[in-house]
Amino acid sequence: MKVCTDSCLFGALVPAGMNKVLDIGTGTGLLSLMLAQKDPLAKIDAVEIDEAAAEQAKNNFASSPWADRLNIFNADILNFETGPPDSVIEKYDCIISNPPFFEDDLRSSEQKKNIAKHDTSLSLTELIKIAEALLTKDGSFALLLPYHRVNYFIEEATRSGMHLTRQILVRQTAGHDLFRGILFFRRMKSHLENTEIIIKDHDGKYTAEFTAALKDYYLYL
Repeated sequence: MKVCTDSCLFGALVPAGMNKVLDIGTGTGLLSLMLAQKDPLAKIDAVEIDEAAAEQAKNNFASSPWADRLNIFNADILNFETGPPDSVIEKYDCIISNPPFFEDDLRSSEQKKNIAKHDTSLSLTELIKIAEALLTKDGSFALLLPYHRVNYFIEEATRSGMHLTRQILVRQTAGHDLFRGILFFRRMKSHLENTEIIIKDHDGKYTAEFTAALKDYYLYL
């Protein structure tokens, strides 16, 4: 599972200040590691259904300076439990997810890629229900989506009582169409903040906005 520029941008734009975080579909742990670096108080539970990816995330966490605040669970989020059966359900101040991409688009012949990029194991509507169940009353739910799924997800989330508070739309360059959406939801309605980020300028260099967001994570910008 490759480290993608848009995933890095997402991790950089998730705000600090959330003590208990859940990372759904962590892959090899990128977002969890970025959040642990950003917020010295954050304790993060990362869930990954694929065994090989979860094992790599485990190794990545153990090799990081924040190992004591990172937990990896090789589990299906639909059946995820942090405690013993019948215990009080864990609630999180922040839930983040880079969920299965390309729902209803062309599928790969490799099953692992299908699980990583499609909704074969977790649909977007199921993801909303999970966030609703596991989020604290004042918590924040953030996710990265392909642009063509943004409006659909906002409508589904609103029907479930989750309200969009911030939307960041992403272009590769000023000449490209929008291709990603970074969305933030809360249970309570508030003023909606809409912004747009362009990754590279017409010379192929990272823009000032992108550089400012990623300067703490990229070695060379």
